[in-house]
Amino acid sequence: MNWDQIEGKWKQLRGSVKQQWGKLTDDDLDRIDGSRDRLVGKLQEAYGVEREEADRQVSAWFDRL
Repeated sequence: MNWDQIEGKWKQLRGSVKQQWGKLTDDDLDRIDGSRDRLVGKLQEAYGVEREEADRQVSAWFDRL
């Protein structure tokens, strides 16, 4: 699976994202709308982590899909 497929299946994957990162709200997920950069940015905001850490978490989640 590549990130373009994530964007296309975002509505189906929202549950997985919410399970992984419970601090993200439904509004956050609407704004992210499948964008990797927006997901990383929201993780930085919600969890107070550096961009590299947020990117690592997104990569780990993506690899588990």
